[in-house]
Amino acid sequence: MSDMALASTRHLHRLYLDHSGWLQAWLRRRLGSEWDAADLSQEAFLRLLRHPEVLGELQEPRAYLVTIGKRLLINFQRRKSLEQAYLDALMALPEACVPSPEQRWLLLETLQALDELLDGLPAAVRRAFLLSQLEDLTYREIAERLHVSERTIKRYMAQAYEHCLLAELC
Repeated sequence: MSDMALASTRHLHRLYLDHSGWLQAWLRRRLGSEWDAADLSQEAFLRLLRHPEVLGELQEPRAYLVTIGKRLLINFQRRKSLEQAYLDALMALPEACVPSPEQRWLLLETLQALDELLDGLPAAVRRAFLLSQLEDLTYREIAERLHVSERTIKRYMAQAYEHCLLAELC
């Protein structure tokens, strides 16, 4: 292990020892769940582990951890909303059409992956893309639904495709 990598590992270890309990308590107060707070706290430190170059530059570690924590909370809440919408849709299905637990898990994982892939796109672009891909609407139908021009939908779709392509390449 290089000296730089060793220093980074030590810095992360020290950061974890000094702040993990505090971060977990901060997340627990916002979530109301010890288990979810522990998961998100671990995810925050995993993100730091993936970007060791940030560790040496940290002036205010708690402020940085709060920033990561807030982003994780947003993603967590969005994921929970997505799960609830999916479960609500399942409840509306006739019993004979309800997917097996394995199928439900795969569908939910796919929905979460799609949500992560589209993260960062403006809401209108996301909506246009999802209407196109999931409901198989034409650009004209999407434009009518979103009350914008067909040309705007073409721009939205180009932006969404570019975003997806870049996400896959990076």
